[in-house]
Order: sequence, then C-alpha cells, then structure tokens
Amino acid sequence: MEGLTIDKIQIGNKISIEKTISESDVYLFAGITGDLNPAHINQIKSENTMFKGRIAHGILVSGLISACLGMYLPGPGTIYLGQQLKFTAPVHIGDTIKAEVEVIDMNIPKNRIKLKTTCTNQIGKAVIVGEALVMPPIKNQSI
Repeated sequence: MEGLTIDKIQIGNKISIEKTISESDVYLFAGITGDLNPAHINQIKSENTMFKGRIAHGILVSGLISACLGMYLPGPGTIYLGQQLKFTAPVHIGDTIKAEVEVIDMNIPKNRIKLKTTCTNQIGKAVIVGEALVMPPIKNQSI
C-alpha cells in the first residue's frame, strides 16, 4: 500500500471516513492515555455537567483525522507535521462522526501539504474544525 506523492495531489482533493464512537472506544482510549476524566467514564458525575452525560475525548475523535491522512490522503508514508484543532461541540457515545480532510494549499518545493480538517456528527454539526500540515511520501520511498 502506497500513499500519494505530491505530484498526484491537487488543491481541492478530499477524502472522508465515518465511525460510530462506542463506549468501548472511550474506555480503551481512557485506559491507553490515562485520561480518566469523569466527563468520559462516569455516567453519574457526567450527568451533572453541561453535557448531561458522558462525552468522548476530543483527541480520540480527532484521531479520525489522522486515519484520513495516514491511510488515504496522502496515505501510507505520510508524515504528520502539525495540527490545529478547535473543539466546537461534544461527541456523545453513539454519535457517528464523519472526518474529512481537504487539500487547501501546497508547497511543492518543500513537499508540504496543508489540509482543512473537519469532523461532523450524524446531523451534520461540526464537532472539530482545524488545519493539518503534512509531508506526503516521496517517490520511490517505501515504508
């Protein structure tokens, strides 16, 4: 499996993936990271928050952006250089999230691509917006 090199990418290219966030996803992420914030893992305590129940970790959800970049656009061999994120709405367990990346700028001499990154829920509400900077794979370089 090989990713797209910069000569195969154009401004406006985009890709998306969808995933329903499960209770298991949240508990596994909490265990891996050590982020045991009650907003994510304690139903009773989370009911007393402004979200009225458990929410997924924002960084867990933003991982779907990483999947878009690392698997599809540009794909395998991509080096993630930076990410700016704004969390605009909570993601509840059971929400289906669509992560989308779109090429908005290219620096061909430096082999850099800037992408608009967006995650929306099942009703089309943006839950994360931002931009990523990546270095696509180089021709004839395998991972």
